[in-house]
Amino acid sequence: MFDMNLIQRGARLRRTPFFEATQRHGAKAYTVYNHMFFPVCFDDFEAEYRHLLEHVTLWDVSVERQVEITGPDAFTFTNLLTPRDLSKCAVGQGKYVVITADDGGIINDPVLLRLAENHFWLALADSDVLLWAQGVALNSGLRVKITEPDVSPLQIQGPKAKDVVQALFGDPVTKLRYYWFIETKLDGIPVVVTRTGWTGEVGYEVYLRDGSRGNELWQRIMDAGAPYNIKPTGPSDIRRIEAGILNWGADMTLENNVYEVGLERLVDEAKSGSYIGRDALARIRKEGVRRKLAGIEIEGARIEFNAVKWPVSAGGKAVGRVTSAIWSPRFQKNIGYAMVPVAQAVLGTTLQVSIPGAGERKATVVTMPFIDPTKEIPKS
Repeated sequence: MFDMNLIQRGARLRRTPFFEATQRHGAKAYTVYNHMFFPVCFDDFEAEYRHLLEHVTLWDVSVERQVEITGPDAFTFTNLLTPRDLSKCAVGQGKYVVITADDGGIINDPVLLRLAENHFWLALADSDVLLWAQGVALNSGLRVKITEPDVSPLQIQGPKAKDVVQALFGDPVTKLRYYWFIETKLDGIPVVVTRTGWTGEVGYEVYLRDGSRGNELWQRIMDAGAPYNIKPTGPSDIRRIEAGILNWGADMTLENNVYEVGLERLVDEAKSGSYIGRDALARIRKEGVRRKLAGIEIEGARIEFNAVKWPVSAGGKAVGRVTSAIWSPRFQKNIGYAMVPVAQAVLGTTLQVSIPGAGERKATVVTMPFIDPTKEIPKS
């Protein structure tokens, strides 16, 4: 059993409804994410990666805290937060969105769910959007209520994920289109089930709507998944990097905009009305950016997942940083992302990466995502 006294300091850090279950199943390490304990591994990264590719995995991602926006003006207000046109988001549908600051910076990149005409959830990466949204609402003149609801998601991911959710919820869930969801109950446990995930594999998320029933839901999923060799794991950074999925706080921060990190598809240029950051994004689009997030391959022996942003140089001059990098067993290569000037982001460009304990390594700019750029796997 992991000794929580090594990191726990009082009740300030919250535990998820599934915390006891992750302890029973042998979580080896936790990080703190949105002020909560987040289990990051139950086995070594490559073993969890292989299980994700071959079977099915269960993740406690309750740290994806929800911002709930309701009230007569909830649509208008939520549409103000993002460059995506939410008039194109139907009830029962989700969208991957960015929340933008006035200068175009990325505050967060949540999955947005529209539960009713004026009822939205934002499933957050690791930044305090609840406080931001409440601040925006304060003098907006809009009639909205902004809260953190009792909602805690799990992810069921891998090629056997569809079999598990079918055993749990029946055929209607397996017929969900990518990024759509249903509201339902499992043995009386209220949940929302979405066709989403953070893997690039077939996946679903189950949003628990009653935190007192976390142990029940966890065990129910594990029982249904037993015939398919389900295992609890942490998030697979190997697989998400292969898929070109970005991690807010590492690959993008408030200092970055969508055009720098390849998320320009999240800006609906024809969107009517205003939103926070619109003028700044229009200016950036017109003027262009000075730096870009590029896919890279790093030569040499296997590297470990980077814990800091490694320096990148070109021609003996410091030019940028590696934001994420890891060994891919699939490709037998070190792959990752580097934030570099536009001139150094051109395919085929040679860079040098300084890796603590491993010295200088040659790196080459390559196409990203590394696999399945049109997301045919998760859509299948």
